[in-house]
Amino acid sequence: MEEKKFPELDPALPSLDGKAAAEAFPEDEALTEEDILAAQEARDEENALDKNVRLLSPARMVARRFFRSKLSIIGLVIIVALMLFSWLGPVFYNRWGEIEYDNGGRIDCQMEEISGYDEYGEEYHFTQVVESSQAVNRLAPLSGDHLLGTDNTGMDIFTRLMYGGRISLSISFISVFAVTFLGILFGGVAGYFGKRIDEVIMRICDILMCIPSLPIMLIIGTLFDSWGIDSQYRIYLLMLFLTLISWPGTARLVRGQILFLREQEYMVAAEAMGFSTSRKIFKHLVPNVLPQLIVSMTLSLGSMILSEATLSYLGLGVKAPYAAWGTMINIVTEDPNVMANYFNVWIPPGLCIILAVLGFNFIGDGLRDALDPKARR
Repeated sequence: MEEKKFPELDPALPSLDGKAAAEAFPEDEALTEEDILAAQEARDEENALDKNVRLLSPARMVARRFFRSKLSIIGLVIIVALMLFSWLGPVFYNRWGEIEYDNGGRIDCQMEEISGYDEYGEEYHFTQVVESSQAVNRLAPLSGDHLLGTDNTGMDIFTRLMYGGRISLSISFISVFAVTFLGILFGGVAGYFGKRIDEVIMRICDILMCIPSLPIMLIIGTLFDSWGIDSQYRIYLLMLFLTLISWPGTARLVRGQILFLREQEYMVAAEAMGFSTSRKIFKHLVPNVLPQLIVSMTLSLGSMILSEATLSYLGLGVKAPYAAWGTMINIVTEDPNVMANYFNVWIPPGLCIILAVLGFNFIGDGLRDALDPKARR
């Protein structure tokens, strides 16, 4: 038995009764009212399915794959919590200036032997006594007044953690954005123009990558001490130097991607339309490299926090009364007794560094998987 074919109805066509069907399809004499109703039902089902289908934009697809990963959500929660803790925490809890001194005269004396030669060439020796007032609440235990106790200067550790997070996180963000900007600028120019410009920029990258950064920063930190630069600004100057020698990695990444993308069809079309060089590089090439750059930036934030913590631990960062997470751990080098008996002084900043690095790495891994076009949908 031959299957009966129903006519295709216009989606905008209203429902038809038998008389209207005969007028709409006069050439179909064998068409009955039941055939028209069956065709209408099929059309209505198809329209209902079309309404349930939604096309997701690329950004929404990336966000959907990102939030599907549990580690990505954990990393995002950690970073948001650290930022809220650092910037909003002092609004509710602030014991920064509560350093109590003994009015009765509790004095700490240190003796220092000094020797030298006078203007006549005769050797002299004398003993210098340095007196300093000590805080009564120095290395105080955990209490209601000081949630994590106090450090060796009598300052509240919990409050210093919050202010230290501001410095550590802000320096890391500033440095990573500066490194990315320089990498996009030099990598984009090298990859697009090629030839001699590419050779010159890549050789500069090779030279910068061979510089031993840590010994040089130790020397620069010593020079800052001799020049009397304020400790509030010296960490920013050191991170500026670290930025200037860290951009070659990003530049190589951008260059490699642009060497591939500049041969694509849309770039040939942009060339034919007479677009300027800056527009082709920064409007058509760089946006296509951004997914890889976003992942690289996220992963670099963790390494920048470690670099800042290392510099502060070595005494090259901010100094009291300013705080950074690395500076707070530096106390164990000044007093070994603190490391052995006062875990509340150096463990909390260490945990904050670990959480920040893990959070940024989790976010970076999630973005890498979400932005991968070959990943399973």
